[in-house]
Amino acid sequence: MSNEAILGLDTSNYTTSMTLMTLDGQVIYDARKLLPVDKGKKGLRQSDALFHHIKHIPILADEITKSSKTFSIVAISASTRPRPVEDSYMPVFLASKSYGETMSKLWHIPFFEFSHQEGHIAAGLWSEQLDFKEDFIALHISGGTTEILKVKPLDVGYEIKIIGGSSDISAGQLIDRIGTKMGLPFPSGSHLEKISKNIKSVDFNAPFSVANNTVSFSGPETYFSRLINDGTIKYDEISYATFDCIAKSLVLLIKGVIKQYNLKKVLIVGGVASNGQIRSHLSDKLSKENINIYFANSKYCTDNAVGVAALGLFQYLKQNYTI
Repeated sequence: MSNEAILGLDTSNYTTSMTLMTLDGQVIYDARKLLPVDKGKKGLRQSDALFHHIKHIPILADEITKSSKTFSIVAISASTRPRPVEDSYMPVFLASKSYGETMSKLWHIPFFEFSHQEGHIAAGLWSEQLDFKEDFIALHISGGTTEILKVKPLDVGYEIKIIGGSSDISAGQLIDRIGTKMGLPFPSGSHLEKISKNIKSVDFNAPFSVANNTVSFSGPETYFSRLINDGTIKYDEISYATFDCIAKSLVLLIKGVIKQYNLKKVLIVGGVASNGQIRSHLSDKLSKENINIYFANSKYCTDNAVGVAALGLFQYLKQNYTI
C-alpha cells in the first residue's frame, strides 16, 4: 500500500467530511461530522452551517494527524460548489475551498476543485468498483436534491446535464418535513426507517404526480401532514407509506427517462438512496424492465469526501505530479 495519499474535503449543507485516500485507491481515513440542528428545526441557515464547518474541520484534521502519521499528503481535493456548471454556488462550500487552498499553498502541493454532485457520483462508482466509460443515467436523491442526470464520463470528472427531477421539494425534504412533524430529529431519514422497519404494507396510498420527467412531492407532504394532524394513522405506517410513495414515484421517473434516452445503466446516489425500503422497491421493479440499476454502497450514499478524494486521485495521477 502506498504511503502517499490524497486528502479530500467536503462541506455540504449538513455534514463536514474528510477522507484520506492512498494512491492505489484505498481509503485509510473517512470521517464525517453532522452539523447540529436544534430540535424542531427543519435545517440550518447557510451562515450557521458555514460557521459549524469552520469549527469542525480542525477537529477532523486533528484526528487525521493522530491516525495517519506514516502517510504523506501529496495533493488536496475539495468540493467547492454544488454542481459542475457555471455560476453554481453555495456558501457552505467556501469552507472546503478555503481550507483546502490554504493547506495546498502552505505545503506546496496541488489543489483540485470538484463539485459536490460529482463527488456523490464518484463515491457511488468507487464504492461498487464500477468504471463506466459510456454515458449513463444518475439519480441523485438527497436532503436538498432530487435530480435525474445524464452523465458523460470525462478523463477526470463528469459532464452532467439535468434531464428531470422534482418540480418542488426534494425526496429528502419530504422525509425530513414528515419526520420533524412527528417530533423526530433532523435529518429524519434514519429515524423514520427505524420506526417503519416492522411494517410490510399499508392500506392507504398517498397521491403523487409524475409527468414529463418531473415528480412533485408537495402533494404527498400535504397528505401525510394531514394524517399526522388527524392522529388516526400510526406513525410507523405513515413512515412506511412515505418511503413507499417516494419509491413508486422514482420508478415511474426512471422508466420515463430510460425510454426517452435509451440508456440502460442507472446509478443511484445521495443520502435517500441508503434507505433499504426504497432500494428494495427500485431493484425489484426496475430489474423487471431490464434496467441495470446500481446503488452506491449505503455507507457512501450520504454526504462524504470519498468521491472527491477519488476524483483528486485521478487528477493527480493524470497530471503525473511528483513531490
